[in-house]
Amino acid sequence: MTANPHEGPGGEPTSPSRRTVLATLGVLPVLTAAATTAGTGAAGATVDAGAAASAATTPVPAAAAAAAVIDVSATRQTIRGFGGMSHAAWAGDLTAAQRDTAFGTGDERLGFSLLRIPVPEDRAAWSRDLATAKRAVELGASVIASPWNPPASMVETFVHGSQTNARRLRYGMYAAYAQHLNDFTTYLRNNGVPLYGISVQNEPDYAQDWTWWTAAEMVRFLRENAGSIGTRVIAPESFQYLKNMSDPILNDPAALANVDVIGAHLYGTPFANFPYPLFKQKGAGKELWMTEVYYPNSTDSADLWPQALDVGEHLHRAMVEAEFQAYIWWYIRRSYGPLREDGRISKRGAAMAHFARFVRPGYVRVEATAQPATGVFVSAYRGGGSTVVVALNKGTAATSQQFTLVNGAASSVSSWLTDASRNVASQGTTGVANGSFTAALPARSVTTFVVR
Repeated sequence: MTANPHEGPGGEPTSPSRRTVLATLGVLPVLTAAATTAGTGAAGATVDAGAAASAATTPVPAAAAAAAVIDVSATRQTIRGFGGMSHAAWAGDLTAAQRDTAFGTGDERLGFSLLRIPVPEDRAAWSRDLATAKRAVELGASVIASPWNPPASMVETFVHGSQTNARRLRYGMYAAYAQHLNDFTTYLRNNGVPLYGISVQNEPDYAQDWTWWTAAEMVRFLRENAGSIGTRVIAPESFQYLKNMSDPILNDPAALANVDVIGAHLYGTPFANFPYPLFKQKGAGKELWMTEVYYPNSTDSADLWPQALDVGEHLHRAMVEAEFQAYIWWYIRRSYGPLREDGRISKRGAAMAHFARFVRPGYVRVEATAQPATGVFVSAYRGGGSTVVVALNKGTAATSQQFTLVNGAASSVSSWLTDASRNVASQGTTGVANGSFTAALPARSVTTFVVR
């Protein structure tokens, strides 16, 4: 684990890369080239000059928006949080200040409540991500861990298609591997980091650079060995939410009994594949998490606007259509990530903060009109005595949007806005009349409303 298989030395993906795979699948979004940056936003984020010029032109008229009805009594999934990955060996550790920016909840903070770290195969490296994990816990976040490889002594090579040196866990080492995961869990617990859960394997179905698992092998491990692991077990973490990796788990009662979280990655997953009817049918008592993604790519700057709104839409669909309970980005600090390399919040990060800062662990998503107008996306959550509404306007014109709460009382609404020139900027507090309020959603913006 001396290099990051997600990227090459200059930040470009290695071969075979996710970008190549996803382009072949035909689902990688195409972004228009943007001009170089021209200024800074209210929180120090870079503003795209092209977006600023576009905002100054005559807007395309928006379609009339229907009321967004929010039924606080119609509950959906419980939210566990939003977060990202810290991998000191591949991307360097976060600094003390960056940890506070990532996991703090105040102004100019991301508000992340989840941290994902690796499980090194070498015990001597187990302390590598400990400082960031401990600070995340101190700030109220939960931590999960994923292995890329078992210890070398447990691995054998085999032929996998054209790959002659593919790796897999030897069948005779399944019990020892479960103990390895359990030992890592115990190590972290003894050092102030109680893991929320641990994965069996990162991306077992996209493993040219790490360890392959078939669905049958995953089911066997879960049935026979996962019950000995002393924290929640996460599986299968398919790279593209391929259901042929998770269906066998859901269809095997013994395996399902020993897994707590069905985890998935969303690299190139089309929105049409976000819903999971089998999980709804058989996943009672289990959780559904999105444990890794970057979106829409890893090559563009995270400060391009309005392109960063794509992250907001992706989050919206992950919550509303996929009904995930968690959403975890890949590297927290990266040129394409929620924190820029200088540790400041990027535009992509601001889009994430509209969810992460205000929709806290334990909040419950409630039913809301998901698309009251073309280009407008709305989701709502209930917790802490308030209702949180996140509204994106991807259109080129402002929209006057009415929000109506039913089956719940409300007297005031506070709001925060991100657009081309602002990052999660407070817009003050106004009143609510008869459970309704109307707000102007600026063109190409995301707004979070907290209704009390």
